[in-house]
Amino acid sequence: MATPTINGSGLAAVESCPAEVREILHAAASGAELTFEQGLLLATAKDSALEALVAVADQLRRQTVGDAITYVVNRNINFTNVCFVGCSFCGFGRGPGAPDAYSLSFEEVVRRSREAWERGATEVCVQGGLPRDLDGFFYRDLLRAIKHAIPEMHVHAFSPMEIDYGVTKTGMALCDYLRMMKDEGLGSIPGTAAEILDDRVRKELSPNKLPAGRWVEIITAAHELGIPTTSTMMYGHVEEPADWVRHMLLLRAIQKRTGGFTEFVPLGFIHEKTRLYRHGGARPGAKRDEHLRVHALARVLLHGAIKNLQVSWVKLGFETSLACLQAGANDFSGTLMEESISKAAGATFGEYVPPEEFRARIRSIGRVPAERTTTYKIRRIFEQPEKDPRTVPSQLPMARTESHVTYTEGAY
Repeated sequence: MATPTINGSGLAAVESCPAEVREILHAAASGAELTFEQGLLLATAKDSALEALVAVADQLRRQTVGDAITYVVNRNINFTNVCFVGCSFCGFGRGPGAPDAYSLSFEEVVRRSREAWERGATEVCVQGGLPRDLDGFFYRDLLRAIKHAIPEMHVHAFSPMEIDYGVTKTGMALCDYLRMMKDEGLGSIPGTAAEILDDRVRKELSPNKLPAGRWVEIITAAHELGIPTTSTMMYGHVEEPADWVRHMLLLRAIQKRTGGFTEFVPLGFIHEKTRLYRHGGARPGAKRDEHLRVHALARVLLHGAIKNLQVSWVKLGFETSLACLQAGANDFSGTLMEESISKAAGATFGEYVPPEEFRARIRSIGRVPAERTTTYKIRRIFEQPEKDPRTVPSQLPMARTESHVTYTEGAY
């Protein structure tokens, strides 16, 4: 057995759990890379074993990134909800003739980006549906418009699914397409469209989605060109704990090879308005213990590979987010300013959190707030509340859904 390095309350929790779990957690705390079999045992931890897993994950978090909880001031911009892919877990996509189908012009995307910049945002996260009539160079031209208007804004944009669509539409080689996007100012890529990186599960979720191997190919190519990405996993639907472990170990292997992941983001399935839940046999999302288990497991399995573990407050809500931030996570995600995709699936936790609310919630669990960039450079640490910047109005004068331009065939 590895030499124990667990201390404090974590040691008491570990010593109270079953012997086989205790041995694995001591190995993890000593820096050992866990195997699939060890990961699977932790992925099914309950009661005292779950408490021990959470305690060790929190200790590994402290050792790796300290007690700061980071966040980024950003804005989500979903430029269209028209999409032919038809993912069964998505409540956002619409057909082009749907009465609530919309598209944003380049001018509107730029306006929202500029508005975010003026409110202190350092990042815009730009993603959308996949219309059949999309021009091959649409993503390049949208990126160009944002960077021309606000050169210093970090553009975190276009999932591997969108990158693959751009490659298909242009006929360019993947590396050439990514190099073009980087030259136009693409700062990083969201590692969404991952769901579960197993084609057996992906066929249940979305038969039209890019295969797991293609996701890995695109992410790896981006990393090799110096384009960082996030990594994600959607859980709480039709997958099993073994799928979590395989998914995380695949991400760990990629990171060991490329070093290009900035963070890992577990994404709890929002079930209420999705076809997957209503007709596809999915369970109704994860419960609190499962959220804790997934986040703690991620910290333990990815230890030594991916440093940052993010909570998705828009999917978890604040109470569960704070619990996960005491179970291995260290990042509170972004202010978002607007969020359409989770809300369309039934999420009810809001679309915007002002930075001062992040700071207050972080302090409520005895941790230190810190604003970061997209790539986790610390912009400012807020150690003393009395020195926080003056509060600005929390509500942005944003264009709401009803003011979106109705989608018309050929809009893109």
